[in-house]
Amino acid sequence: RYRGLTLVLTFLCYTSYHLSRKPISIVKSQLHPNCSALGPNPRNDSNSSTWCSWAPFDGDNYKELFGALDNAFLVAYAIGMFISGIFGERLPLRYYLSGGMVLSGLFTLLFGLGYFWDIHALWYFIVMQVCNGLVQTTGWPSVVTCVGNWFGKGKRGLIMGVWNSHTSVGNILGSLIAGVWVSSAWGLSFIVPGIIIAAVGIICFFFLVEYPEDVGCSPPLHHVRVTCSEKDPEGITCSEGSLSISGQSSRDHLNSPKEPVEEPEAISFLGALQIPGVVEFSLCLLFAKLVSYTFLYWLPLYIVNVGEVLRLGRQEGAGHGEHLLTTLLSLTAHFGAKEAGDLSTLFDVGGILGGIFAGLISDYAGGRATTCCVMLVVAAPMLFLYNYIGQNGIGTSIAMLVVCGALVNGPYALITTAVSADLGTHESLKGNAKALSTVTAIIDGTGSIGAALGPLLAGLISPTGWNNVFYMLIAADVLACLLLTRVVVKEVRGWCGPMARQRGYVQP
Repeated sequence: RYRGLTLVLTFLCYTSYHLSRKPISIVKSQLHPNCSALGPNPRNDSNSSTWCSWAPFDGDNYKELFGALDNAFLVAYAIGMFISGIFGERLPLRYYLSGGMVLSGLFTLLFGLGYFWDIHALWYFIVMQVCNGLVQTTGWPSVVTCVGNWFGKGKRGLIMGVWNSHTSVGNILGSLIAGVWVSSAWGLSFIVPGIIIAAVGIICFFFLVEYPEDVGCSPPLHHVRVTCSEKDPEGITCSEGSLSISGQSSRDHLNSPKEPVEEPEAISFLGALQIPGVVEFSLCLLFAKLVSYTFLYWLPLYIVNVGEVLRLGRQEGAGHGEHLLTTLLSLTAHFGAKEAGDLSTLFDVGGILGGIFAGLISDYAGGRATTCCVMLVVAAPMLFLYNYIGQNGIGTSIAMLVVCGALVNGPYALITTAVSADLGTHESLKGNAKALSTVTAIIDGTGSIGAALGPLLAGLISPTGWNNVFYMLIAADVLACLLLTRVVVKEVRGWCGPMARQRGYVQP
């Protein structure tokens, strides 16, 4: 019962975090729309094509300014994440998580109020993004630590793969909610998500249970081999004689009077880096998250821009009698801000499927790194294909978005959840559970550097053509795969040993 409550509450918490991050990508196309398509400027006789844009995003450098907004949030998030894990190990998680959610709701709401207060100063929006980025770092280390406190390693990949769909569910809900008001009053696209995350934070404060011991349950078993009942495979409650983390039997743990136990010290930053695999997975996540967050922040604008290019190409082709080309292109041109936001949610639908699939396969095969590497290898050509044929028809676009979302977000989801929890409870820690939040923060903090670089590079490269943006994403995908080479080789050798023994091979 308590495990289910923890899963549901932490799922809702991080869904609301991503729900409040998504509106900026939906609103971008409304801050700088194609005003010429709306007719002449009703305010004067000028032929300006930016009369309907929201200053200061009405200039030719609007993509660079959008990149600055993204990076204000993401750089603050990346820097704050390295500090957040340290605080998370030393403060009550319930207070830390709920407080961060309420503050995040406040800054998201203030960003949206810029519309109603008629604010056109870039610094205002930058400051709101920086503050929001800092307070949102309270979320990930806290929710992963809570789930890690309740669940053992048994089926962690599948459980966390399903649980991690909160990222994509939040992105989808954020896109749909923001899309309702994006064309009429875009400020509400931020205000409503801000209210939602603050409300969920208050619910979390009253109902979240941080540790099994707080409600009289024994902690999960991470590395001790035990025999548990079929009804409780995760090791929250095991049969008599099985060893808990501290080495005493479950019966003794539950029935003996509580004795003062020395609390283990929280692990240091350098100590966490020395855990085998932390550095490799952190660097891999840097490039994997670079790809994922570029899609998160730029996909709706890409769909709008490419649709506009295709519309112009259709008109030019029709003038030359290219009727077949006209028929094909008419299927995708032209998407408005709301339609592009709705279509972009398919990438997150693929992300849900990819996260579950990656967790299931990694549990079955026993190789987290190999699962990530295979998905990254397949993702590279899929990104290339999406850029070149993804707009050749609405059916093709839908299919490619789902496939790319699964292959891009699958490894990202696996590393930030099951891998982080595995490394945070690594056997080298000798039962010290105080490392989970710090390890999670290091891995996700390093990944957040990539999350900041991706949208920044997209903003700088996109004026030279969207093809170059996709080449950058493919290169990052390949680098993410290469960084896991050592861990993959170690996993493959681990598989080959038992296989050789089964075949009767004896090494001379």
